[in-house]
Amino acid sequence: QNPKVDSTTSSIEHNAGSNSNKHYRTTRFVSTITDLLFILLLIMSLSLQSGGTSSRALPNPTSSTLSAPAQATTRPITTGTSVLGVKYNGGVMLAADTLCSYGSLAKYKNARRLLPVNSRTLVGASGEYSDLQSISDLLRRNALEDRCTADSLYEEETQSEECAKEVWSYLRAVMYNRRNKMNPLWNDVVVAGFKQNADGTTSDEPFLGVVDKIGTAYEDDILATGFGGYIALPLLREKYSANMEEGEARAL
Repeated sequence: QNPKVDSTTSSIEHNAGSNSNKHYRTTRFVSTITDLLFILLLIMSLSLQSGGTSSRALPNPTSSTLSAPAQATTRPITTGTSVLGVKYNGGVMLAADTLCSYGSLAKYKNARRLLPVNSRTLVGASGEYSDLQSISDLLRRNALEDRCTADSLYEEETQSEECAKEVWSYLRAVMYNRRNKMNPLWNDVVVAGFKQNADGTTSDEPFLGVVDKIGTAYEDDILATGFGGYIALPLLREKYSANMEEGEARAL
């Protein structure tokens, strides 16, 4: 026997066994990875069928609310047109129609756009009707809070109601705040009512003011929003008198 040959043969057999073990481990590792990928694909398929992230699946309200970007109204859709306001001797009057248009379609014919806030204040608005409803809910919630936190439980003794000027100032802040968030309320709001005395009682002095969607606000004896600002306001200025009575203001 040649020892050199035996040594070489043994070395070759050892290397062959080592290569065989490496190949077995590699094959087993690839098989394990393949099984894991198959299980993962199976789980994804089941989740899609049960309403996961498939485009055909129904949206999950919770996940869509958390992941969806913030959205804002880019233009008004359901709109009302002009609101007119006139001061007269001892009072103030608002006028508006009840038509709301869906785009160019005159769709809703009984939409109220003159809304009472409390016993002292009335508001009317042109523009997006859903934003007007949001403003109305906000003002009514504030009025209810005033009633609940008042010193008296009886309405005739309550002096905590906001007067018209306070509501007007509050809406100015609300409109300007929404404008700064790039999500304005698409309305021009007319506020009418009476001012407040120093002791909290209602004054005899009428108030009439307007706030637009970017927070610009001013007071006047006659006001008009929307298209009425171009057509009706010049006619009102021509015929208006500061001492006119209620009947004259209504006729105007």
